[in-house]
Amino acid sequence: MRVAVLYSGGKDSNYALYWALKQGFEVKYLVSMVSESDESYMYHVPNIHLTELQAKTVGIPLIKGFTSGEREKEVEDMKAVLEGLKIDGVVAGALASEYQKRRVDRVAGELGIQSFAPAWHRDPVEYMRELIGIFDIVMVGVSAYGLDERWLGRRIDERALEELVELHEKYRIHVAGEGGEFETFVRDAPSFKARIVFDEVEKRWDECSYSGVLEVKRAHLKKKQT
Repeated sequence: MRVAVLYSGGKDSNYALYWALKQGFEVKYLVSMVSESDESYMYHVPNIHLTELQAKTVGIPLIKGFTSGEREKEVEDMKAVLEGLKIDGVVAGALASEYQKRRVDRVAGELGIQSFAPAWHRDPVEYMRELIGIFDIVMVGVSAYGLDERWLGRRIDERALEELVELHEKYRIHVAGEGGEFETFVRDAPSFKARIVFDEVEKRWDECSYSGVLEVKRAHLKKKQT
């Protein structure tokens, strides 16, 4: 099974990659859609440029697609990228978004390939606990009451998960951020030959919208200790 993984650099797309490799699929490509719009309905935006480093350390070719982020048109932009690849399937990190999954499924159907979403409808707490045990995850975007500037750049560990559960109970925040409450980046994973180290970052916080991003300006690969 030759597949492409829709890859943003965050926790869900890295889980999709991890799952595909565990299945024994031949992951031919990582596909990153670069959106001009911060309000994209389909695609992760913060630090999408760092997927180049991730692809380098995992050793899988990265295909970049570009889109204005216009609703529905951005789905066709993804289709245009996928239809040029010799693959049998596409793997996505969808967890609870019917909007995203239906559109990926539709595109796959139109291209005559299979669609996989290994995290689909997983229990959020159980899912996050599994991810914490596999990856080094850092929060790079927040957009929900209860998640303040201090969360930007924070590693998601068991303590952070406990706090996310508390915020869910208080403010109904989705524990895995599937409602757009937060965005993540994976600095290390089992398939990475080297881990990613942030050299220079800038926090951008908007008090009016109670949202912000951690912009990674420079990063490098550091060889893992054997």
